[in-house]
Amino acid sequence: MRAAGLPELATRIFEQHYNLLLAGATGYIDSHEARPVDQLPDYLELSDVYLAAGEAALQRTVLLKLNGGLGTTMGMSGPKSLLPVKPGLTFLDIIVRQVLHVRRQSGVRLPLVLMNSYNTHDDTMAALAAYPELEQELPIAFIQGKRPKIWADSFEPVDWPDDPDKEWCPPGHGDIYVALVTTGMLQTLLDGGYEYLFVSNSDNLGAVLDTRILGYFAQERLPFLMEVANRTPADSKGGHLSRRPDGQLLLRELSQCPPEELARFQDIARYRYFNTNNLWVHLPTLASVLAEHDNLLDLPLIRNEKPVDPTNPASPRVYQLETAMGSAISLFPGAQALRVPRIRFVPVKKTNDLLLLWSDVYEITPDFVLRLSPARQTYPQRRPPLIYLDETYYGLI
Repeated sequence: MRAAGLPELATRIFEQHYNLLLAGATGYIDSHEARPVDQLPDYLELSDVYLAAGEAALQRTVLLKLNGGLGTTMGMSGPKSLLPVKPGLTFLDIIVRQVLHVRRQSGVRLPLVLMNSYNTHDDTMAALAAYPELEQELPIAFIQGKRPKIWADSFEPVDWPDDPDKEWCPPGHGDIYVALVTTGMLQTLLDGGYEYLFVSNSDNLGAVLDTRILGYFAQERLPFLMEVANRTPADSKGGHLSRRPDGQLLLRELSQCPPEELARFQDIARYRYFNTNNLWVHLPTLASVLAEHDNLLDLPLIRNEKPVDPTNPASPRVYQLETAMGSAISLFPGAQALRVPRIRFVPVKKTNDLLLLWSDVYEITPDFVLRLSPARQTYPQRRPPLIYLDETYYGLI
C-alpha cells in the first residue's frame, strides 16, 4: 500500500484489520451483545416544527453520495450510477437533478459531494461535465482508498497477473471516515461552515434530502442519526439494528452473526429494523470523535469472501476486509435511529431490483423524486412486487 502511494492512515487501519484476520477474528457479534430494539421515533410523527428547523439548517448542510460501486454482481465494469433507470436518465442524472431542484426551490446552493472509488472516478467526472450548472465552491468529489485482496486459503496478498486491478478492492463504505480525513474533505467542510452531512448510496433513489428529518436532527442536537425501516421477510438476511447491554445502538450485518444464531438473526419479529444506509452526521462531532480516537475508528471488521474475479464465480476465493459506515453508530454517545417509510430505501443490488425500477411500478415526479405509481393497489399497504430472476440467464446485464 505504501508502494502504491496510499495514505499512511489507510495503511495503518489495513494492518490492524489484517492482524485481526491472522488472529482468527471472525467479527462475530452474538445476541448477548446485539439485543433487540423495541420503540423508535417515527418519521410520520415528526411535527411541522421540524420542517421549519430543517429549512433553516439547509444552508449548513451537505449531501454526500457513496459512488464507489461498479455493480460487479450484475457483470458491470463501470460505475453503477451510470446505469439507465428511466428513459434518458441514469442514477447520476436523477441525483443531480434532485439537487438542482432543491436549489431552485429553496434558494440555497445545496452542495453535492460524491465519494468515488478509484474504479468510478474518471467515468463519473466525465458524466458530470453535462451539468455545468452544478458548479459549486466545494469539490464535487473525493476518492476513497483501496486495499489488497487476501487469498482465502493462504492469507497472502492476491497476485493476479491476468488483471492486476483485481488484486485491489475498496475497503467498504466504512472507509468514508478515513477518506474524509486523508483527502482533507472533512476540514474543507468544517472551514466552509457546514454542520450537517446527509450520506446515502447512489443506487438508492429513495434517499432524497428530507428537510423534516434534517430539522429533527438539527433541533434535537443529535450527533449521528440512522434511518431504519421495518424488516420484511425479504430483508431477513440484511443487517439489523440492535442495542448493546449498555444501551448504545449497534449495527449487526449477516456476516457478523455466529452461524448457530442464524435463525435468531433472521427473526424479523425479534430484530424489527434494518439499516437503510441513509445516515445523518454532525460534522463538528465527527471531527471530535475522530480526534479522540487518533482518526482510527474501531469499526467491526467484516470478512467478505468473494471470487477474485467478480465476473467469474469459479475463480479462486479471496477475503475482502471491509467495514460498514453505519457501524459507527456505536461510537457516538447519544446517537439515535429514526423509523422511516420504506420508500426511502429502494436500492439496486441485482438485476431483480433494476427491472423493478425499469418497470412502471415506480415513476419519477417532476421534482425527480422516485415514487410508487399511484395506480398500484393502496389497501392494506402499497408495496412493490418481489421479482426473482434466474441468475443463470438474467443475472448479468
